[in-house]
Amino acid sequence: MTRTKAVGLVLGPALFLALALLDTPLAHLPGFDRRPAYAAGLALLMAVWWFTEAIPIQWTAMLPLVTFPLTGVFGGGVGAGLARTGAEYANAYIFLFLGGMAVGAALEHWGLHRRIALQLMVRIGASPPRLLLGLLVSTACISLWISNTATAVMMLPIAVAVLSELEGQAKARLPRFGMSLMLAVAYAANVGGMGTKIGTATNSIFVGWLSTKLGYELSFPRFVLVGLPFVVLFVPVLWAALWRFGRHDAPRGDAGAHALRAQLASLGTSSPMERRVAWTFSVAALLWVFGDPLRRALAPALPFELANRHYEAVVAMGAAGVLALARALPLAALRRIPVSALMLLGGSFAMAAGLEGSGLSQWLGTQLEPLASQPPWARLTLASFATVALSAVASNTATVNLMLTLLPPELPLLSMVTLASSCDFALPAGTPPNAIVFGSGRVHLPSMMRVGALLDVAAAALLVAYGLFYLPLVVPP
Repeated sequence: MTRTKAVGLVLGPALFLALALLDTPLAHLPGFDRRPAYAAGLALLMAVWWFTEAIPIQWTAMLPLVTFPLTGVFGGGVGAGLARTGAEYANAYIFLFLGGMAVGAALEHWGLHRRIALQLMVRIGASPPRLLLGLLVSTACISLWISNTATAVMMLPIAVAVLSELEGQAKARLPRFGMSLMLAVAYAANVGGMGTKIGTATNSIFVGWLSTKLGYELSFPRFVLVGLPFVVLFVPVLWAALWRFGRHDAPRGDAGAHALRAQLASLGTSSPMERRVAWTFSVAALLWVFGDPLRRALAPALPFELANRHYEAVVAMGAAGVLALARALPLAALRRIPVSALMLLGGSFAMAAGLEGSGLSQWLGTQLEPLASQPPWARLTLASFATVALSAVASNTATVNLMLTLLPPELPLLSMVTLASSCDFALPAGTPPNAIVFGSGRVHLPSMMRVGALLDVAAAALLVAYGLFYLPLVVPP
């Protein structure tokens, strides 16, 4: 155990006990008794353990299931508290994420994602600048539907193979251009996941938080309007920064064309299983995109109201079921689904419900009134730069959980910090894709920090403008 983990292991419970037992304002909120103190203590404990990784993050996420019922955070007895807390671990958004990951696992198992990525790269071009752009675009497109970690694992061998071909033709190492290719995989995997509800766990945490705390259902198409334009805007920024760094030793001509064609040819013709997965994936995507009119059309025939989150979860799980029946989702593919991510989502939703049910959210709202009185540009600037900075030293899921708790419940502001939590580019520990490409041995840490720090600032600044001028047009204030 590292010193950081040891400190976190002790500090977390100490903070919980301090808030739970000491005489603080949270122990005297009218109508709530000590419930806000217990909720705040557990939130601090979970935050410390998530930040320091004192224990595996999925086990930290299970703490509300034990602590909230025992401390009566929701009011009532232990049984009622257990039922209320346990319901958050079966949230519809967890099933949406599970179904989406199952479809992504099928894409990965049959190699369809690799074929899509190579086809995109071939069509964009094989000259060095186009090759870099093609790698960015294809990685971002894959990451819309598959976790950023799985995307980075899949795309890194493609980037390494292309780089080996280029260096073979040049008969020399290409350290700067090679590093640009490696970083393109990590950065595009991080950014691409912002574009859809299922692209990354932070997005699912955000929409679940909106549903639990604000009663607002952010539909799949609406979330695409929130996140995808930023992906489209920021991928060229990534390309400009990486090409500026890597162009000094980049080869000339279409040197990468042979490598791309060779890898694409090695895949052969698409198999029946690939086609089944492609059809199922396409139908599910269409059902998500046209969810609102389809739900309105189904409403008269249903004896109950079909909420948006339930509709999208049914589509996701239905797609996974179809793939399983078609034998396109074997057990080997299902093993790729990270159960820890589902536990993390459940813990995030349970913590959000506990903050609301205990009365802590109302108290926090009164404490943040001075921030709410600041002009929009000041709130957005502070939140954007603070979130990007925090994500450099903490996991993006821990970051988004903390920021959603602390900030005023304004949808443009919360949408922006959700996107900002995925914007760390400077450090290998910032995100799993950063660590994966750093392990390739082709990334020089000081250079990564220089390029990444500039991209961190660029992302934070762009997000301020994005939150100020664009997000109010697609989500209510």
